[in-house]
Amino acid sequence: MCIAAFIWQAHPLYPLLLLQNRDEYHKRPTEAVGWWDGCEILGGRDAVAGGTWLACSRTGRVAFLTNVLELHTVPEAKSRGELPVLFLESTKTPKEFAEGLVKDARQYNGFNLILADISSKSMVYLSNRPKGEPVVIQEVSPGLHVLSNAKLDSPWHKVQRLGLNFKDLLDKYGDSEIPVKEVLEKLMRDRVKADKSRLPGICSIDWEFNLSSIFVEIDTPLGFYGTRSTAALTIRASGEVSFYEIYLEKNVWKERTVNYHIQKLN
Repeated sequence: MCIAAFIWQAHPLYPLLLLQNRDEYHKRPTEAVGWWDGCEILGGRDAVAGGTWLACSRTGRVAFLTNVLELHTVPEAKSRGELPVLFLESTKTPKEFAEGLVKDARQYNGFNLILADISSKSMVYLSNRPKGEPVVIQEVSPGLHVLSNAKLDSPWHKVQRLGLNFKDLLDKYGDSEIPVKEVLEKLMRDRVKADKSRLPGICSIDWEFNLSSIFVEIDTPLGFYGTRSTAALTIRASGEVSFYEIYLEKNVWKERTVNYHIQKLN
């Protein structure tokens, strides 16, 4: 489970400003944000399956995903984390890549995937759920969006809460510089849970209730599960990129920032 809030082509300083929490078992081996060996990909990495939940490239391509909340998953399904990697390694436009993925989308458990190319100002969203329905590719409109574990901008408690709080801060700062670390702390460490009457009713009430906050913390029989990294990806109109991550390593919160400049920005 993850949640992301972002503004796309709606701020004079930032073509894209993205905040994301990654929720996963704390014991699952993970690499913090960094440049991957042998390629032009920057992001965190799942050390088990080798994929990612959020990454970008030197040429200004960005991909991120969330899982879809569902009662049953298929253990032998292909890893969803490979999808951002495949896009970042390709030269296809976001729409072309999404169209090519449609035929294979059912080989993965439920996912929401967003693909963007900064230079062409193109961003698309696709999901392979609900089951049995055609995979729809949607151009993402300029503005503020929130993606959790259902469709883009679904009216879940945590989605609406994060969206409203993000909008309030954006209104506060207007067209000026946004203090990203401060905004990240205010928005993405929010532990307020939903009223049980507002849960989606897909899994058990207790599980959904514990997942209903923006920042997740659950003690399960399999170990601690919850938010283990919080990231902010900012891309400026000048092509400057900053990837800031707060991440959990051996039960200690650490932070790392990687900055670079997009190549071939038109």
